[in-house]
Amino acid sequence: MPELTVSLGKRSYPIRIIDGLFNTAASLPIVGPCLVVSDDNVGPLYAERLKRAIGRNDCPLWQMPAGEPEKNLGRFTELLQAMAAQGLSRNSTVLALGGGVIGDLAGFAAACYMRGIAYIQIPTSLLAMIDSSVGGKTGVDLDAGKNLVGAFHQPQAVWIDTTVLATLPDREFRAGLAEVVKYGAIADAGFFGWLEQQADELLAKDPGTLAEAIAHCCRQKAGVVARDETEQGERALLNFGHTFGHALEVLGDYSTLVHGEAVAIGMHLAAAYSTHLGLASDADSLRLKRLLSRFGLPTGLPHRTDIDQLVTQMRLDKKAVSGNLRLILWHGIGQAFIADTIDAAQLRNFLSHASEQE
Repeated sequence: MPELTVSLGKRSYPIRIIDGLFNTAASLPIVGPCLVVSDDNVGPLYAERLKRAIGRNDCPLWQMPAGEPEKNLGRFTELLQAMAAQGLSRNSTVLALGGGVIGDLAGFAAACYMRGIAYIQIPTSLLAMIDSSVGGKTGVDLDAGKNLVGAFHQPQAVWIDTTVLATLPDREFRAGLAEVVKYGAIADAGFFGWLEQQADELLAKDPGTLAEAIAHCCRQKAGVVARDETEQGERALLNFGHTFGHALEVLGDYSTLVHGEAVAIGMHLAAAYSTHLGLASDADSLRLKRLLSRFGLPTGLPHRTDIDQLVTQMRLDKKAVSGNLRLILWHGIGQAFIADTIDAAQLRNFLSHASEQE
């Protein structure tokens, strides 16, 4: 299995993609006392196996309820208190064992505790493996919006075990495929075509095909992060579909759509809006819609979406600039770009029309 590197000078770190992490985890770069952070879905399955693999009886588990609504300041405070109670110090290591929620929360706690301690990402969902575990974005949600509080704090390593995907619920696995599609949509038309060809193998969780897709996405993400760590330019392209998606998640109280489903809808809306503006052909938008549908993902606005609330929520997105809407649009598959001055009234009219068609 491949090993990649996120090249950030002295803060560079490896991404290892391993078939059977829990047989080889003794090589994890754990410094000093450690704490495993997980949730009540993943912890019972993998926490003890991880601790046995690293040979550390002094690495207790802190576990919280699963789900995006738990990624909040209250849980963040509880985790910090647990880290202090465990006696973690500046030479300690946090092991983030779980999906994107755990990775974001544990990474943010590591960023803030004693002004920054080490952490390792051990993602257990497809979405976390190919996106949120790489790049050092950490944070929690507020009632006003998603990921509004956080920090850039790079991990010491990212350890990906593809075998854990066997226990991932089908809905979460398909949601992760939305982010896989994103990498082809924004900058790699060849990879997008490969996904169209390999859709059946991916849905069947063929190990070799999955490993190839994960490695491709991680390699692309690592390159972007190395060139634009704090999202001053190119890294923003990775948000394709996310401004729409995050707003839909908030309006649904994080219970109607899981993240990948919301991103799938957002990507299709971004592509369709690009076509509406005359920036891209309708053929590419239809290809995107077909691939997302092939993976069992939604592409249309949820029934009875309040368009005014949706646009208002999009204005609160952290990717907005000086109160102006910023979207990632495209000129077609593999050709995404940043659009900083979106006309809110024009967007509202487009969304109202899209809503009527559902």
